[in-house]
Amino acid sequence: MTLQTFTTNKIAAPVGPFSPAVRAGGLTCLSGQVALDPLTGKLIAGDVRAQAEQVLKNLDAVLRAADRTFADVIRVGVYLTDIGDFAAVNEVYKRYFQAPYPARTAIAVAALPLGARVEMDAIAR
Repeated sequence: MTLQTFTTNKIAAPVGPFSPAVRAGGLTCLSGQVALDPLTGKLIAGDVRAQAEQVLKNLDAVLRAADRTFADVIRVGVYLTDIGDFAAVNEVYKRYFQAPYPARTAIAVAALPLGARVEMDAIAR
């Protein structure tokens, strides 16, 4: 199977050995995004809502690089360092996705890269 990779200069460079998105067959898998500022490569300042907003902007940039949109997303993974942030992240999330919503997992984790409070990954068709 041939893999096609996607990246964009509208996100910060990956902090590890991975592609921002990979297409195999009919699915495009997006690597997890944290709230990195595309200009500085640093984690943005602000609360979890601000971070969630930047995460979703980063996912949008990667989706566009792969000729996809949020309407093509069928699954999202949400990783939170504090499950108490669940409702706040949902407030931001629902501005990017409409019904029928993608399948989703929300998981509390001990820590995320670079001290982020939220990370999201996705699969699009």
